[in-house]
Amino acid sequence: MLQINNILFPTDFSDHALPAFHVACALARDHRAAVTVLHVRDVPMLAFGEFGAVPPPALPSRADVMAKLEEYAPPDESVSIEHVVVEGVPAEEIVRAAVDRNSDLIVMGTHGRTGIGRLVMGSVAEAVVRKAPCAVLTLKAPMAAAERLETKLATVP
Repeated sequence: MLQINNILFPTDFSDHALPAFHVACALARDHRAAVTVLHVRDVPMLAFGEFGAVPPPALPSRADVMAKLEEYAPPDESVSIEHVVVEGVPAEEIVRAAVDRNSDLIVMGTHGRTGIGRLVMGSVAEAVVRKAPCAVLTLKAPMAAAERLETKLATVP
């Protein structure tokens, strides 16, 4: 049986992440493991257009991100949680955090994109599965959350 002492839960704050957080907490409770809740700030690169440099979109402050991370509180008080914010390429930083923290398991939500959407957007979860030094559990959002997201996207002009 897999010995689980440290669980890494990376989040992008999407609807797909919350169900995975609950699974990570349940596993942590059952295995008496600690959970690290990680957010990677994907710092945009400076782009150049026809008229010069195009400024990257404004990112939320580190304090705002940390406040949002702290909303991830375990339903069971016996679960130890640490909140961490890093900057970089999400898949690379998730794998680096798993190594640095001796994680036994990574639990993460996935958008479940297929076809052209996956080719265009890439898959952080897939890259993590390929490069992780430990077991990775990926979870798609329940249908209700996926349907809400599709409805939200369909109404955007």
